[in-house]
Amino acid sequence: MKKYISFILIALLSSAFTILGLNFLHKKQANIVKQATISTKYKPDQTSNALKNVTYQSDFSTVSSKIPDFREVIKKTKNAVVHVRNTRYVQQYQPYYFGYREGPVYKQEGTGSGVIISPDGYIVTNNHVIKNANEIEVTLDNKQTYNAELIGTDPNSDIAVLKIKAQNLPYLTFGDSDAVELGQWVLAIGNPYNLGTTVTSGIVSAKGRDLKGNKRIDNFIQTDAVVNPGNSGGALVNTEGQLIGINTMIFSMNGSYIGYSFAIPSNIVRKIADDILEFGSIQKGVLGIKAAELNGEIAKKLHITQTQGVYIYDIEKNTGADKAGLEIGDIIIKINNIKVSSMADLLGYLKTKRPGDEIEITVIRKDQQQHFKVKLNKNNAAYLKSLGLSVKNIDKNILRHYGVKNGVYIDRVNNRLLYQNGIKPGYVITQFNDQPVYSVDDITDMLNNSDQKAYTIAVVSPEGRVEKYIFQ
Repeated sequence: MKKYISFILIALLSSAFTILGLNFLHKKQANIVKQATISTKYKPDQTSNALKNVTYQSDFSTVSSKIPDFREVIKKTKNAVVHVRNTRYVQQYQPYYFGYREGPVYKQEGTGSGVIISPDGYIVTNNHVIKNANEIEVTLDNKQTYNAELIGTDPNSDIAVLKIKAQNLPYLTFGDSDAVELGQWVLAIGNPYNLGTTVTSGIVSAKGRDLKGNKRIDNFIQTDAVVNPGNSGGALVNTEGQLIGINTMIFSMNGSYIGYSFAIPSNIVRKIADDILEFGSIQKGVLGIKAAELNGEIAKKLHITQTQGVYIYDIEKNTGADKAGLEIGDIIIKINNIKVSSMADLLGYLKTKRPGDEIEITVIRKDQQQHFKVKLNKNNAAYLKSLGLSVKNIDKNILRHYGVKNGVYIDRVNNRLLYQNGIKPGYVITQFNDQPVYSVDDITDMLNNSDQKAYTIAVVSPEGRVEKYIFQ
């Protein structure tokens, strides 16, 4: 009996200690809450519930104010982005005894996007969206469809201009892509996978991206907005609804988006579109230098401390750079007060300028900054070493005499094979690898950027005879 009484006493004592412990913790917690309440900016006589409500609403408002709301931007921009469908008819040739005979004609279709840039129906898109198309069809966001006319292209920059017969269309205004900053919000609008108008968001990840190394200089805006097949030619817009780029390509191992997309800056797009509409060809301003992009390794070899910028190693005589006083060894760090860290920065900015434009070049010379006013020249002639031809630009009146709309004039022939086949000065090159040639810059860029071991040129004789040659 005494044993049972001991057990009961132990149980009662344990319960008492538990109750006392819980009571102590409850008082301590209440004291902490009281201290937290008194430490707020509100008066002590406010109720705890009121304090909780005010605190909650204030925190939510702060968080929600940092979340961007794109609804108004989308309403302002989506109707100006169109779906572009290109149709190409390809005829196959089948072996027939010792030659070939015509086979069936196949219809090939491709799709992409475009951006309306004027109320009377001018549209910009990527050249690769409409390349080799026999027919081009444009569908607006309201599902209305038009046949489109190809006004002109710049294969080197991958830009094309189309025209549809319509008026009072919604359109986008160009923004200043030079003013774009890393981290700012952007929207990509296009028609991926033929789904219809689709909007994705992201931030600007980088500027002045050169995706081809020394083979080809590009100047892309890089974003993390989702872009997929069909988005090509679509709009990259800022939060003001301005066009700051044309979405062009992605990095991918499987053809779909994996994190990075690239857009041609709007300042380049606007300049190319204006050139096509005003001149029919791209007006390229030439600085007149040969230069290389600096890095740590090159700087060490040159025994200089500057590791960013563009190092001038040659200057062409009687060019704007020569006349302005630029010298070999100068390091270009700015153009018109815009930072130049790479060749992509330099060439990308020059793509926005025309012959005759004056720009201010800031260089480092002997550890001192100096400024020069340089007038850009026009590149009217070039020697095509791989073809053994000297070519020059000609005006539209002479082109009409040949019965063509575009081409460059062959001024001298150093290629014996071509000369023996009748190609002499006076012929006009109209196409390179089935792409139209509008200027000496076009064919020079095409030759420099061609990865093919074999290529073709189409020429027209002074008598109007069309001929095609294959180089291997």
